Parts: sequence; structure tokens; C-alpha cells
Amino acid sequence: MCLAVPGRVLEIGERDGTRMASVDFGGVVKEVCLEYLPDLRVGEYAVVHVGFALQRLDEESARRTLELFEELGMLQEEFGDPWERAAAEAGVQESTSGAGPEAEGTEREARQR
Repeated sequence: MCLAVPGRVLEIGERDGTRMASVDFGGVVKEVCLEYLPDLRVGEYAVVHVGFALQRLDEESARRTLELFEELGMLQEEFGDPWERAAAEAGVQESTSGAGPEAEGTEREARQR
């Protein structure tokens, strides 16, 4: 499912002639195109869909929406687990318990017994 998710603009720059921003979606930061909202500023919130900021949003509405999405598990569905994703990008195999990489040695030892 692809959601339109509210996020807070952390920084704005230009990439290949396109206005882009780093946007925080409740702890997950993604690059977003600002061409549809050229006057959006750092600190403001926007509704983002498939990498494009589509509509400005007030902070209270953004926070309530993010909380609701989190309660419903929709942020996990949309963005995945950031620790799991970072481990995959680093080439570290995820442990079966869901614990971080530092626990893998202990789990491996327990299985060998």
C-alpha cells in the first residue's frame, strides 16, 4: 500500500536542478521532491506521496496522523523497520529474535549448546 504520509522538512537543497528536501517521517528520513510546493520551508510539514511533497500541513495535524499511522502499524508497512533496513544495507543478516546485531553472537552460542 502506498500512503500519503506527513513529514517534517529538515533541510532543503538542490539536486540536478530540482528542489529537494530531507524529510522526517516519525524517525525515518527520506529525500523528497519539492517541485509542487516550491515555497515550503525547513521546519514545515507536508503530505508526501511517492517521493513528492503535495500539500502543506499544520504541525498538529501531522503529529496526529503520524501517531495514528504508528498505532495502526502503517508506518512499519510503508517504511519497514529502519534497523532491519540498515542491517540489510550493511550486509548483516537479521537475527531470528529481532534483537540487534550485537545479540547475534549470544544467540549463536545458545543454539550450539
